[in-house]
Amino acid sequence: MIDINEINSRFGLPAKLAFKSIREDMTVADISTGLCTARIALQGAQVVDWIPAGEKAVIWLSEDAKFRPGKSIRGGVPICWPWFGAHDSRKDFPAHGHARTVPWNILSSEVLADDRIRLGFCLQTNEATHALWPYNSPLELHITLGSTLELELITRNHDNQPITISEALHTYFAVGDVRQVSVTGLDGCDYLDKVDNFARKTQQGDVTFAGEVDRVYLNTESGCVIDDAGWQRRIHINKRGSHSTVVWNPWIDKALAMGDMGKDGYLDMLCVESGNAAENVVIVEPGGEHRLWVEYRIENRV
Repeated sequence: MIDINEINSRFGLPAKLAFKSIREDMTVADISTGLCTARIALQGAQVVDWIPAGEKAVIWLSEDAKFRPGKSIRGGVPICWPWFGAHDSRKDFPAHGHARTVPWNILSSEVLADDRIRLGFCLQTNEATHALWPYNSPLELHITLGSTLELELITRNHDNQPITISEALHTYFAVGDVRQVSVTGLDGCDYLDKVDNFARKTQQGDVTFAGEVDRVYLNTESGCVIDDAGWQRRIHINKRGSHSTVVWNPWIDKALAMGDMGKDGYLDMLCVESGNAAENVVIVEPGGEHRLWVEYRIENRV
């Protein structure tokens, strides 16, 4: 059981950062500054809310999201690690790995000179996680919150053999109406179309949405932009250490089958995920590390 008083004593920041329990065994960090408000669940070190001052929410969280120990939270920024999607050989292993459904430890908290808040987390390991991933590869996440949101996921290899990971920051973005949204920056990229049995295709123009979309864009290091005509804003996504971009919206039937997307929730969200998947898996040599970094920024169109 987490001692809330102890972690607030060690890591709380007066009038800016406080930890509290919202469910049994579920603890969150609440951030409130002149630059933004935000919330991070210690399970998965998962950002579930980020609202820059004067803006609408940027991160989408389902109205039916379930905060239950060991279960994924529908929305926010889940950490997919050490594999993305299904495990290569073990179908009984959890999809997208275990990092998003287990507790993380707090490493640090600080107020930066420009009033941004930075928190550091490391993944907890135990016998159950070791059974899924038997390598000595500490995982850290550093989150910086202000008028922009930055996340850096760091995989270190302390083992005596190379390790191969796939990963993604599975970010759910809030949009006015996904049918009035386009994603720019992926024109000409090859992608695997999961809706069409993983057929390999090439993007022509902007990505738009009139049905289910589930695509892994390959060999792309450039950022992209979510252009939201309904809310008259653009969400800029910049990244480093990422060679894949995943674009996903489940649309009507799959959203209903999930049971936790909320009423018509698929219209209010769009996942644009920075990571390394499919042929873009990452090999981390012994003693080495890999860093996946993203930055999200809002631009008003009006």
